[in-house]
Amino acid sequence: MDPQKEARTPGDPVARPPASRSPTPIEEERWEGGAGPAAAALEEEADRASADGLWELPVEPAERRPECSRCSRPQKVCLCPFLPVHPLHISTHLYIIQHPAEESKVLRTVPLLAACLPRDRCKVKIGRRFSEERDPELSTVCRKSGTLILYPGAEAANLEDFILDSPIYPSTIIIIDGTWSQAKDIFYKNSLFRLPKQVQLKTSISSQYVIRTQPTNRCLSTLECAAVALSILEKNSYIQETLLRPLQALCSFQLQHGAQIRLSKEHLLKNGLYPKPMPKNKRKLRKMELLMNSVKI
Repeated sequence: MDPQKEARTPGDPVARPPASRSPTPIEEERWEGGAGPAAAALEEEADRASADGLWELPVEPAERRPECSRCSRPQKVCLCPFLPVHPLHISTHLYIIQHPAEESKVLRTVPLLAACLPRDRCKVKIGRRFSEERDPELSTVCRKSGTLILYPGAEAANLEDFILDSPIYPSTIIIIDGTWSQAKDIFYKNSLFRLPKQVQLKTSISSQYVIRTQPTNRCLSTLECAAVALSILEKNSYIQETLLRPLQALCSFQLQHGAQIRLSKEHLLKNGLYPKPMPKNKRKLRKMELLMNSVKI
């Protein structure tokens, strides 16, 4: 270790070498009046020590606004009046696989979803990589014949059609929470998630999560996916209406306080409103072209 580079604790003042500069007119007057360079240097050293003392002052941490224990929203904008009085009675087990980046987002929808459902029916697992060693419970769930995973693709069956033909009625559904690139990474880099039957939603409804930009007009938020999927599995449209109510309230509140409606990238590209230059990367450019031509990616 270099002896000149000594370790210091966070509380130690930072040593600064004296600056080399020409004397100011005021300092020259002090020297001419008999104070001399030595006295001026002592005064300057005292000023520097006083400034260094500022580094030792305690820094107050930023205060977080008190949050509601049920909806996880700040108490001043609590959405509990829009949640069901009691958790919805469902027989389906829902597992949300949440990318770590989603946990810190302010306008996330998973806490609202979890607040509407019984705790023993809705579990949130946070992470990027899952295995039998890391999560034996999830591994067991993925190996059960009654488990589905909601992820679109060429191999995915339409959920409504699947439950009509399946000899075993599904008891569990897994949904990935994250951006499309994050969800893709989680799905393809975790072999556990290719064990359940892959299904997708074929619905004509547009997302009501209008304060967040979606890739296409057909993309839904995690809460909306869960609302539609659970209403199909439980054969109860009231579930979808109940789960969407707090999302509608969240978007309405944000729009009333300065937020703007976010149109999908597909809409912006088709109408020549996309604000950014087209990407130079061929793969990203191809995705943009597919969006403009309404081709599923």
